[in-house]
Amino acid sequence: MDRLLSMGVFAKAVESGSFSAAGDSLNMSSQLVGKHIQVLEQYLGVRLINRTTRRHHVTEAGFAYYERVKIILAEVDAAEGMAAMSSGTPRGRLRVNAPVTFGVHALAKHLPHYLAAFPEVSVDMSLSNRYVDLVDEGIDVVFRVGELSDSGLIARALAPYRLQLCAAPSYIARHSVISHPNDLALHECLGFSHTELRSRWTFMGSDGEFIAVPVSGKLMVDNGEALLVAARAGMGILLQSSELVRDDIAAGRLVEILPEFPVPARAFHLLHAPDRRMTPKLRSFIDFAIATFGIDAKSI
Repeated sequence: MDRLLSMGVFAKAVESGSFSAAGDSLNMSSQLVGKHIQVLEQYLGVRLINRTTRRHHVTEAGFAYYERVKIILAEVDAAEGMAAMSSGTPRGRLRVNAPVTFGVHALAKHLPHYLAAFPEVSVDMSLSNRYVDLVDEGIDVVFRVGELSDSGLIARALAPYRLQLCAAPSYIARHSVISHPNDLALHECLGFSHTELRSRWTFMGSDGEFIAVPVSGKLMVDNGEALLVAARAGMGILLQSSELVRDDIAAGRLVEILPEFPVPARAFHLLHAPDRRMTPKLRSFIDFAIATFGIDAKSI
């Protein structure tokens, strides 16, 4: 087997946490993933991953090897990028990270257009709501919601990230009328386990002042799609991104609440490391993202 390919498969297995997840990302079977790792172990003469029928965990030697493999794979990508720069043609693998809801409901919808325009580029997209370290995790670009820390990363401003308040007609029919954000303190609010949305929602009053409301409820989830299902079932009031709830509001499955008290839009950026070479593939993706999700873009 190609040892470099096997190293890439091993790295993906470590990062994704399972052979099956790695196989899904690489478009190969979990058995083939295991074969690549077995070949590496035989070549190195050490066990990299201990595995059972239910799970696997990386050995100490495996973690040490993984740290070196990440560097090797990054250097290979950089070398390929330098070669691509000589022709000016975007090519190679691009690693992209995005929040789950945005990735599923906005980015994934537009990626086929990007890949069709640049057929020699492949995208390895990871979706997570946690903080991602671009350098340590080998990510080329990341979409990030919220105010930025002074991280030294290069940030490209995108259109603000908008949230909407809504609930199912069945919930509204069973509960008291909501005429002001302060009324939410008496309602079942579906909690999102990230940032301040866990326990405090903020609105804009007619006088331009912010109205911060403490909220609580019986359900707290770290995934917007799961909260959407709960909202459809009438379990409570939902505050989530516009692209997640837009279709349900249009279809009448959810009803927007307090549109006269909008939720302040959150900052949204595309980030990349300052020391990463501006290869044609990276430049092409940045241009695509700004054209599609930038401040002047019509819609996501």
